[in-house]
Amino acid sequence: MTKTITRLFDDYNDATVAVRELEAAGISHDDISIVANNADGRHHADGHAGVDDVNAEGDVSRGTSTGAVLGGAGGLLAGLGLLAIPGLGPIVAAGWLAATAAGAGIGAAGGAATGGLVGALKTAGHSDEDADVYSEGVRRGGTLVSAKVPDSEADQVEAILHRHRSVDATTRGAAYRESGWTRFDADAPAYTRDDVERERGTFADSSTLRL
Repeated sequence: MTKTITRLFDDYNDATVAVRELEAAGISHDDISIVANNADGRHHADGHAGVDDVNAEGDVSRGTSTGAVLGGAGGLLAGLGLLAIPGLGPIVAAGWLAATAAGAGIGAAGGAATGGLVGALKTAGHSDEDADVYSEGVRRGGTLVSAKVPDSEADQVEAILHRHRSVDATTRGAAYRESGWTRFDADAPAYTRDDVERERGTFADSSTLRL
């Protein structure tokens, strides 16, 4: 049996370190995914595409191919691709979760995602509530890391993600609901650079919201 383990990271660097440690532990990059908000343009897809390559409608006008989003030969992070997902705006992503969320919409067709992150997370086995929280987390500037692993490796993967300051859906969902949030809305406006910075400030030093 396999298990999908997903965690939210407030800091992109924490997420990338966790991805590298997962790979070092023997988890294939084919079984790992990363999806990161790129509203502030700080991340580059495959080394050359930034937020300025996303047009006013949220579509990617320039970026990488479907193959890149599926993962690179040099490891998962070598295959980061730029795309847009409804409700999230511009993101950088790689791996099976990103490919499922984007469906056929990425790559040569222009990079606009036809699917959605909530649906991809549900397909991976997450509950409706967890899928909503994790998608909202990315919308607000976070980074998701998800791994599909045999049950026998689940504890090791969870320990790695925990070690790098990840947040689970239950913990973060409770914090969101305190402010009146109920579920992810793909029709809601994507966060701006300023929105993302404010959100990061909210959780930057809040150790009680971590696992």
